[in-house]
Amino acid sequence: MDETIKAQLEQVRTTALTNMFDVATVIRIAEHLGLDELAAYLAAGNAGEYTRFILTGKT
Repeated sequence: MDETIKAQLEQVRTTALTNMFDVATVIRIAEHLGLDELAAYLAAGNAGEYTRFILTGKT
């Protein structure tokens, strides 16, 4: 997970529109905000690494 993805995750988180464990909704919000890298990263099946990052802050 690169710094662009982390920054885009923070943008979604600060909207407070979803529980960050709801990956499908995170993808929809990312798409709505034009965060294409994040949407593609999650859609590509990186949910495990994403969840680990949400829980621990580590990649």
